[in-house]
Amino acid sequence: MYNSQVSSTTTTYDMGLRQYFLDVYNYMTFALAVSGLVSLGISMSPDLLKAIWTSWFKWVAVFLPLGMALAFSFMVEKISVNAAKYFLIAFAAAMGLSISSIFLIFKLGSIVNVFFITAATFGATSLYGYMTKRDLTKMGSFLMMGVIGLVIAGVINVFFQSSAISFAISCISVLVFTGLTAYETQLLKDTYYELSGDEREKAGVLGALNLYINFINIFLALLNIIGAKKDE
Repeated sequence: MYNSQVSSTTTTYDMGLRQYFLDVYNYMTFALAVSGLVSLGISMSPDLLKAIWTSWFKWVAVFLPLGMALAFSFMVEKISVNAAKYFLIAFAAAMGLSISSIFLIFKLGSIVNVFFITAATFGATSLYGYMTKRDLTKMGSFLMMGVIGLVIAGVINVFFQSSAISFAISCISVLVFTGLTAYETQLLKDTYYELSGDEREKAGVLGALNLYINFINIFLALLNIIGAKKDE
């Protein structure tokens, strides 16, 4: 009887963990859909697209997601689950605005191809983070230092517009954000067992936000590396 009870409990936990991750990926997928719809919607109006990216408003588009992320970091401990969900949607919309410039630079077919390459890369890396028995905790702080370095380099390059620096940033970004995908997936798995109730659900939404950011950064980096530009 004891073995049967243990097996039943383990199965329940496993089913709960699968549902937890299903919710996380659903949140992330919804955020990607919001970004895609906003970005594509802007691109369907060439006049609007050019108006955004040939005026001072382009700086708003570029820095709005970063500003929102910084502001959110100061509120994250106090906000509710629903507030976290609303922020995820708002952030995804802002990111959609920010990445709409890719339709001015890259061919549509190339954007689609790189998106699917990114999805395959992300999926494989996240699966590794979920399945691996290796403790990825130690690489977390190292990767976050890499993110800070990339943000600083990216902001500087907004003004210098160096193609060599941009390419280097893209290559490093792929490595850093695929690593973060594996690390944060494992962290989500650990969090599931450490928290319960609203705290667990909130952690799932925040985890979806982190994974969404990783996906977007991998996508943009790969697009910059292998994407076909309109002027080529």
